[in-house]
Amino acid sequence: MVSTSLGGAVRGRPRDDAREQAILRAALELLTEVGYERMSMVAVAARARASKATIYRRWAGKDELVVEAIRRQAVDDIVCVDTGNLRGDLVDIIRQKVKRLSEGGAALMAGVVLAMRESVALAAALRVQMIEDRRDIAALIVQRAFDRGEPCSPTAADVFNELVPAMVFSRLLVTGEALDDAFIQHMVDDILLPLMTSAC
Repeated sequence: MVSTSLGGAVRGRPRDDAREQAILRAALELLTEVGYERMSMVAVAARARASKATIYRRWAGKDELVVEAIRRQAVDDIVCVDTGNLRGDLVDIIRQKVKRLSEGGAALMAGVVLAMRESVALAAALRVQMIEDRRDIAALIVQRAFDRGEPCSPTAADVFNELVPAMVFSRLLVTGEALDDAFIQHMVDDILLPLMTSAC
């Protein structure tokens, strides 16, 4: 069996994109429905109407499949729209993140958190992936603002990366308060913008 490092699909036969998407979608659905421990490659194959051989030609095991499925969803779902100013970019990207959570992403995230506790290798790979995804988004938003001549602190990207997930998941998992537009605008206007544009 050919193996690959976590986060990358195995090279082999030319890919059937529709089949691959069906497999990745099945993996995410099962992760959400039954959890990582009970999720099996046999179940993924059955859900995707694919053979186990097809799956193993692309991914060496369950860890690799889950990492790729989550990575692909993260890349596909978020679009960094240039709204013309930093505030608009921040509001738009946070709205997209909140929308994804409201459309089933919260259940998936709960499944991911549990999966990370059950597999050390998976946890390590997903941490790297999630950190890199956030860094790329924040770096693009801040660079756009800088190019427009908007003031940005040296730690602007770090502020975004640290505070947005913390505030969103605090509401989602702790307080249960609404992730509505009023919350998003409060986060941007009262917290993110003052900190991201501070010279300190």
